Order: sequence, then C-alpha cells, then structure tokens
Amino acid sequence: MIPLHQLLVNLDRPKSRLIWLRNPQVPVLPRDLATGKVPLTHEAIQALPNWRTAAYLRDLLMDSGVLPHIDRRLLLFERCLAQRLAATVDAEHARLLQHFSTWHQLRKLRAKAAKGPLGTGTTQECRQQTTQAGAFPIWLAARDVTLDACTQTDLDAWHTEKYATRRPAQAFLRWCMDSHRMPRLTIPNRPTTNPHPMGQHQRVAALQRVLAEGATSLRVRVAACLVLLFAQPVSRIVRMAADDVLRDGSHVALRLGDPPTPVPEPVADLLLDYLQALPASTPAINQNSPWLFPGRRASQPMNPATLRDVLRELGIPVEKGRPSAIRQLVLQAPAPSSPKHSATTARALPASPPKPEPPGKTTRPATTTDETIRAEPHRRRQQPDVRQTLTHACTHQIRAALWKPRWPEATSA
Repeated sequence: MIPLHQLLVNLDRPKSRLIWLRNPQVPVLPRDLATGKVPLTHEAIQALPNWRTAAYLRDLLMDSGVLPHIDRRLLLFERCLAQRLAATVDAEHARLLQHFSTWHQLRKLRAKAAKGPLGTGTTQECRQQTTQAGAFPIWLAARDVTLDACTQTDLDAWHTEKYATRRPAQAFLRWCMDSHRMPRLTIPNRPTTNPHPMGQHQRVAALQRVLAEGATSLRVRVAACLVLLFAQPVSRIVRMAADDVLRDGSHVALRLGDPPTPVPEPVADLLLDYLQALPASTPAINQNSPWLFPGRRASQPMNPATLRDVLRELGIPVEKGRPSAIRQLVLQAPAPSSPKHSATTARALPASPPKPEPPGKTTRPATTTDETIRAEPHRRRQQPDVRQTLTHACTHQIRAALWKPRWPEATSA
C-alpha cells in the first residue's frame, strides 16, 4: 500500500483529496486491504458491496502499480454479469446465461482487451445481449415452451413485439443454435435506416457557431471541431493523447495517422488555447495522464458517452455531423489515377496503319509496359496522397466557412 500512499501524497490540489477522504466508506477500504481483512486482489475488490468506491480505489491501485492492470470496462462488465446471474431465479436459466456469457461474451471481450482498451459501445452491447438473453427463456416459459422446443412461430412472435429492444438477443439465439440447444431457425431481420447526415450549409453554420462561441468550454469546442472538420468518432477523440498535437513553429498538426494532418489557423489557435488551459482543468487524480481529454478516473480518458451528450447539448449531433464531414471531404478529393492507365490513354494514335507482318510472325501491340515506365521516369505519374488531399479540402472548407465578403461602400456622385 506504500505506492498508493505516495500517489495520494504527491497529488496536487489537497482540497480535492481531503474531500474524497471525508467519505465514510473511503478510509475503511484501505484499512481492510492493509490489514489483510480484504485480500489485495481484483476478485476480492469485485465482491465488495460499495462497488463505486471500490472501483475508484481499484483504479488508484492499478495506477500506482499495486494491482496488475486490467481493463476497467471489462471488470465492470464482469461485476454486472455476476449481479445478473445472482438475480436470476431459475437455476437452469442462470446456468444457460452463465455458459453464454463465459464462452461467448467474456471470451471475445478478453481477446479485444488484450489488443487495446475496450470502448463503451462494446461493453454496452454485451450488456444488452445479456439482458435479452436472460429475458428470452423467461418469455418462452410464459408460453409453456422450452428452449429446445422453440419453433419459428415463437421466434417470429418474439421479434414482432419489440424488435429494436429484442434485437440484441440475436447473438444469444445464434449461440444456442450453434451449440444445439435449440433448433436451427431463421432469425427475422428488419432493415434499419441510418440518420440522414447534416447538410453542408448546416455543418458550416455549426462550425462557425463553435468557433465564435466564447461561453462554451474549450474542451467541447475542440471536440466539436474534430467531429465537424476531421470526421473523427467520439470513441477515437477521447483516446487522443496530448502528444498527438504537434507544433512546428507557426504550424500545428494532429497525429491522426501517418503523415500528421495540418490544422487550419482558426482551429489551431483554439487547440493551442485548450492545451494551455488543460493542466488547470484536469482533475487532480488525473494530472499525470497523457490524454488530450482526461476523465475523472485515474489514468482514464473522458467517457465517450459524456462527451457525446455534451456535444448534443451544444447542437452538434455526432451521428449526423460526422457522415456529413466524410461526404464533403470525399467529394472534394480528386479521383486517383493509375500510372499505367494514364500513360496508355495519353499515347497518340499512329499516323498510318501498321505494316503487315510476314506469315508466322506476330507483333505484340505497342503498349506502355512497366519496363518502359521504369526506363522513362518522366512518364511516371504518382498516385495522389489521399490524406494530403483531404487535408487541403478540410482547410478549404474552414476558410470558406469563416470568409465574409466585403462589399465596397457606395460613393455619392
């Protein structure tokens, strides 16, 4: 527990630390962990009743190196799953739900967590699948039907009542069919439509409003520019690090890929102002985090759902703004041309028809081969850099959005 003590002592803003320690549940947990009353393991902390305080303390223990690092969202899903299994009354239903969650959901979540941090949408989808997987056997039991005797009529009736709500159960149904727990049936599929993207004028107007709005926090304005201008998803925005903002003299770039993407001047000033004010607005528990959008948990970025809700309050719907930005960037990007096709089509037609060849001898049509292109470098035509092209289009859009015509004043004769 010494590393935890050193982490708390070295934190800035002692007032926030004292406020946290005034919680009557907080001093009890470190005392029980230090005395051995509660084992210092993830499993023991998962079983504690006051799970919010325990989860916050567990983040501090992982950040200080006392506990091995495990994906936080994976741990929260495991706790939610344990609570749902404990609340299931029927033992057969609980056993079926446990098998599905262990061999299907947890296996995939742990494999994804080994490659990178889990997103909020991934764990939220698994929770919905677990909820509907527990509701489907109960719904069948109310119709006096067992899972192995389920028919196509029952499956159609299940989806007809509340299709949007019960659609997550399809993962559980496929798993039951693959594991021969229910007959092989056809899962109804109802096509859904995506929301229409914002119009170009609406997106430009929203970008103008974000850049001119001074009362809104810099964090929200920067995130809105990343969505409207660079078409970045919220899940990727919160995972951006402060080091992803590159500054070379008067030029500012974002490390969205390779090579970095230049940032136009109005957004660049906004981004630099945000970086300058970032230490003062970062929670004390997260001062040493590398995130560009730090959260309120130790070493954790901002919750994507929280950022999405704040953007929606500002009038920036991410589901409509990002597709609009992607469409506009693609429309302004020139079509790539093939070097071989360009050299072949640019060849002039012969002035006179070719002479006939002797019998038994054929001549290959005159085409521009790879050897010819390599031998004549001036005939090459390189593929355009798509990222650079999109960057120029992005810069053109923001300049067009901020440009205001200046009409000459009328002069009297």
